[in-house]
Amino acid sequence: MTEKPRAADPGATGSVPGGSAPAEQAAGDGPRVVIRNNRKIGKTEEAPAAADAGSDVPAEGLVEEAEVVVDEIEVETVEGPAPAGPPVVDAPAQPVDGGAVAAPLGAELEALRAELDERTRDLQRVSAEYANYRKRVDRDRGLVQEQATGSVLAALLPILDDLDRAREHGDLVGPFGTVAEQLTTALGKFGLTPFGEQGDPFDPTRHEAVAHQTSADVDEPTCVQVMRRGYQLGERLLRPALVAVADPE
Repeated sequence: MTEKPRAADPGATGSVPGGSAPAEQAAGDGPRVVIRNNRKIGKTEEAPAAADAGSDVPAEGLVEEAEVVVDEIEVETVEGPAPAGPPVVDAPAQPVDGGAVAAPLGAELEALRAELDERTRDLQRVSAEYANYRKRVDRDRGLVQEQATGSVLAALLPILDDLDRAREHGDLVGPFGTVAEQLTTALGKFGLTPFGEQGDPFDPTRHEAVAHQTSADVDEPTCVQVMRRGYQLGERLLRPALVAVADPE
């Protein structure tokens, strides 16, 4: 007894009984699969009934065997026109430009260096101004201190003059002479220095001449008599000395 033919699945194999034309149309531009098979065709008594089945059944007297034996499958490559457009080529990796990266960094570095130099100059200027300020303050403080000390010592000069006159008359003896020496020593510690001795060359910046005479014993203007000694505090003149001056003949 002969089995009825099974309808082939067009979606799975791309072919139907009677040829492979539909499969060729569905191939399109891609690879095309061609299936070649061997079929056994024979006469059967059910041909009239099969003819009524429809257009998918073969003609009278021809019945397709139920089993299809696939001998070989050939894959044909359909050569068609190349795709439109330029070929796709992977672009090579672009190397990192070290100069392009270093340029903004170098500019930023130069800006930072310029700012650092400016701040350094500002700091040096401020430091110099502060150092000059301290020197000026110290100098002014020293001048104020010297002026205050000079004012006090100038007030004590008449007492020293009295002590000098008492010494000339020989009155500085005993305890009174000791006190006079201690006072002179204490005032000397503050920088008070007496000047003006007989025989000193006349110095108009330090001596005040109250008498003038000539003498064959001198070769230059000389102080021949000291009427009152002068005093100076450091380099500052507190009082000039009163002297009598002798000029050479």
